[in-house]
Amino acid sequence: MRYIDAFNHFFPKRYFDALVESPAAQKDIGKRVRGIPALYDLDLRLKVVDQFPDYTQVLSLGLPMIERLWGPEKSPEMSRIANDGLAEVASKHPDRFAGYSATLPMNAPEAAAREAERALKNGANAIQIGTNAGGLAIDDKKYWPIYEVIEKSGKPILLHPARTREMADFVGETKSKYEICSVLGWPFETGVTLSRFIFSGIMDAYPKLKVIAHHLGGVIPYLEGRIGHSFDQLGVRTSDEDYGALLKSLKKRPFDYFKNFYGDTAIEGVRAPMVCGIDFFGADHVLFASDCPFDKEKGPGYIRSTIAVLDEIKLSPADKEKICFRNAQKMFGVG
Repeated sequence: MRYIDAFNHFFPKRYFDALVESPAAQKDIGKRVRGIPALYDLDLRLKVVDQFPDYTQVLSLGLPMIERLWGPEKSPEMSRIANDGLAEVASKHPDRFAGYSATLPMNAPEAAAREAERALKNGANAIQIGTNAGGLAIDDKKYWPIYEVIEKSGKPILLHPARTREMADFVGETKSKYEICSVLGWPFETGVTLSRFIFSGIMDAYPKLKVIAHHLGGVIPYLEGRIGHSFDQLGVRTSDEDYGALLKSLKKRPFDYFKNFYGDTAIEGVRAPMVCGIDFFGADHVLFASDCPFDKEKGPGYIRSTIAVLDEIKLSPADKEKICFRNAQKMFGVG
């Protein structure tokens, strides 16, 4: 079986060198990325990829998102450095890297729209965006020109969770504890952002926009019943805003928008949520992804376990091909 890994992470050298010098990268997730050599050492990354036959990657930057590292006066430049670096790596090793996803300076929305257009014209296969932009909701109108550019390109958004420790679990606290912000907060915020894309009107304004939600859609597949039942009754719990009118203004049932999103298989190689996610989105809307190299082995572990669980569950040969490589070929425009 062929595999195109749609969502994994790598830092090109020039960008990584700047990242480690950034004050924001000296703690928390910055601490983590410095401890995973295959995230920035190209020779080591090639060795990881070569462990798996007929396997290639579509590269994306890892966290922190650019807007957490630099202000709007610097982030557009760093986006260009990152995107050009990923493009160079992919072009030099096309047998290992099928393509790359560009990143944007979301704290400079006008520059982000320009960089999306530039990167896509230069061959980017997707655009990676965080579920928040420095803590701000990404359904705000100032970001809509970005979605217009991406929709016109025909390429997808890769939606990566970006919740941080500064987003407390409870109102009475100043930060999230016990790394709950990522372990549980990331799947939650993924669902929140997909919901905001629907109810803000983005998906009606840009109906051809394709969104691939990392980690198989976060909480969405598991909460299928609540999403269907509760959002059909939008407004019954709220008295200070007319959500009933908002519900009527949508072009489709809320549940149907959720079903039209895409998910990836980057869920640490476990069976039950894989079955749940594929059942929810359908084989046409799931892409193989590993989240390499964030496993305990710091490289091949999630690739191996994800392949193993896909081999274990019951899929028709046609559906397995769609998930493992054909959907990626179509969405990313790769061979």
